[in-house]
Amino acid sequence: MTASDILFTIAEEVQRCTACNLHRGRTRAVPGEGPANARVMLIGEGPGYHEDRQGRPFVGPSGQFLNDLLALAGLRRDEVYIANVVKCRPPQNRDPEPDEIATCTRLFLMRQIAAIDPIVIVTLGRFSMGLFLPGERISRIHGQPRYVNGRLIVPMIHPAAALHQPQNRPLLEEDFRRLPAIIADAERQRSAASPATPPADEPPEQLRLF
Repeated sequence: MTASDILFTIAEEVQRCTACNLHRGRTRAVPGEGPANARVMLIGEGPGYHEDRQGRPFVGPSGQFLNDLLALAGLRRDEVYIANVVKCRPPQNRDPEPDEIATCTRLFLMRQIAAIDPIVIVTLGRFSMGLFLPGERISRIHGQPRYVNGRLIVPMIHPAAALHQPQNRPLLEEDFRRLPAIIADAERQRSAASPATPPADEPPEQLRLF
């Protein structure tokens, strides 16, 4: 199966999922969206009111702000993959419970990451950050890239938090302005780590037995 096929299959599974109690209150599940070959993957917390109605991630006010932030990084929404830790809206936008996070992450999110194989993962908020950098504080390490199991993770403040707490907005905007350099460095690191292949017109050297 191609990466696109895998993501399509996961999306269908998300729509039918009843693995945790969050499915009971959803209008529409929100699998995620974006190209299967995205260099950058953004992971938020969970769907809100507007996302629950439309079945798409980041479509409310925080979504519009995210589009503006992506523009600061020289990125378009249609060239990144956007997903959430949990795929159904928690009641009254409460925090997702540990068992909900564990279930949704195991069944869906980690499979999406494996299929896309992004060069950089941008975590938006403390719940997605906690998947990769447990025990850290977003206020302390936002915008600081860290390699986790060979993949570059960039923890950032959630756009909704920056809208509700205006003092965080300049911090988030500056972190996104630094993202192009972070992506470029990650691409160089991945290229350097890739095994060299011999040119097509030169056969590999054979080992001598004697």
